[in-house]
Amino acid sequence: PLFMTTAPRLTVNLSAISKNWQVLEDKSGEAETAAVVKADAYGLGLEMIGPVLWETGCHTFFVAMVEEGLRLRRAVPGARIFVLNGIFADTVSTALEFDLAPVLSTQEQIGLWKTSAHGKPCAIHVDTGMNRLGLTLDDAETLADDPSALSASGATLVMSHLACADDPDHALNGLQLSRFQQISSLFSNLEKSLANSAAVLTNEAACFDLTRPGIAIYGGEAVNDFANPMEPVVRAESRILQIRSAKKGETIGYGASHILTRDSKIAICSIGYADGIHRSLSGSGVPLRNSRTGGGYGAIENNLVPMIGRVSMDLTAFDVTDVPETLLKQTSWIELFGRNILIDEIARACGTIGYELLTNLGRRYQREYTE
Repeated sequence: PLFMTTAPRLTVNLSAISKNWQVLEDKSGEAETAAVVKADAYGLGLEMIGPVLWETGCHTFFVAMVEEGLRLRRAVPGARIFVLNGIFADTVSTALEFDLAPVLSTQEQIGLWKTSAHGKPCAIHVDTGMNRLGLTLDDAETLADDPSALSASGATLVMSHLACADDPDHALNGLQLSRFQQISSLFSNLEKSLANSAAVLTNEAACFDLTRPGIAIYGGEAVNDFANPMEPVVRAESRILQIRSAKKGETIGYGASHILTRDSKIAICSIGYADGIHRSLSGSGVPLRNSRTGGGYGAIENNLVPMIGRVSMDLTAFDVTDVPETLLKQTSWIELFGRNILIDEIARACGTIGYELLTNLGRRYQREYTE
């Protein structure tokens, strides 16, 4: 059967957001627990998630860009907001107007903030081994050795970022922790922050004064090969447009790449790579991925239904042959991820991580926020 409204549906459980943050707060010990809400709160809606976290007790937030900070300030007026990607000359005025604290990663940014902000709060980012953003250890020591310059910068926080916290046994974790302990001891009057989601869950020594969980708030796996203690937050479902019968030996979808090995019932659903369902989830080989043929799954209640053929822009096919006929007649939706299929399970099936799936959700979803 055909339906008038064919958009996929995204359901976000706000209670699970609150519960997950509270779990992370408990794991953070004496440290304050912030929330990373960059990339539109990991794709789930900054203006919806920010106020929920504020009401739960989170008062410090991290975004990536000044524009995100502006949106969050309007949604959560009382929040302390840090901007991870820092500032440039053309964004200083916005940061000052909306009381955003930039995370400064270069001497040039520190100089710009000192001359423009007149002591307004900021954070100092020190690189301890990731080789991404941050002052070198030598530059950080130089800054720490000049108390007047440090005071003039307005710095209230010194931070670094772990490269391998999702692998707790990796040697770089200990090295970065040691380096951060060394350098942060020179900034004795500043708050100290190192731990992301994975470190909060596995490394108490990394929590310091302020933790910065992100993916775990949204229900995703933060640590490799570690039982995920977080509640699922988001459920994606696709509407069934048509259930068709096809014979053994017939092909499905572009490239005729999937050949049926039995008479089958095929559900054609209104979702595709335009909605963030990666083409690499296709249930038969695709160009550049001919070595992988497993593909992804959907779920009708607790019945897993494999994707077959190639995921296209707006449509995906599922083999529903084994789903009871009575259930097929009662349903019009297939779950892509949620409680039956966790976000990280579908991520692994297409060769990526839950972070990427969440932050690449398309704009066509009908969104529903529930308690």
